[in-house]
Amino acid sequence: MPRYEYKIVPAPNRGVKAKGVKGAEARFSHGLEELMNSLAADGWEYQRAETLPSVERTGLTGTTTEWRNVLVFRRPRESDAEAFEPELLPAPAIAVAPIKTEADLDKDMPRDTSAQDTSAQDTPQKDRAEVAKTSNDNGVEDTSNTRNVGTSLTSLAAAREAEKSTD
Repeated sequence: MPRYEYKIVPAPNRGVKAKGVKGAEARFSHGLEELMNSLAADGWEYQRAETLPSVERTGLTGTTTEWRNVLVFRRPRESDAEAFEPELLPAPAIAVAPIKTEADLDKDMPRDTSAQDTSAQDTPQKDRAEVAKTSNDNGVEDTSNTRNVGTSLTSLAAAREAEKSTD
């Protein structure tokens, strides 16, 4: 989107005498034409004429409203924003470890049934505690599956208890 700068100049009040130009209207038109051509040579494009109020002082305490005729011109602005080229930075090289869910903990549990003592009731919790200790758990639970929330919290509490007891 092009950006513009504007120039407001007062409209001529009187005509300009020139050779071959006769009459008040022709002189006024000629003066207006010269003004517009001189600004166009500098790159200004005529937009419109406006009549605007101007409050001016009269005497010591009085004010009056005078109506002023102005001409509005514009030209494309050579802005710094168009010439600005930002430096693109490389993407960060930080690797984030995925958070393990309940299903991941079940997959990571050792399945060696020959060495496993089936009589002990707390063996799966100990295995989960070991897996939870080695996993990158940030303490935030996955809320997409709330069916086994109690089991997840129990295994997390067991893992933290195991950490406290080893410290």
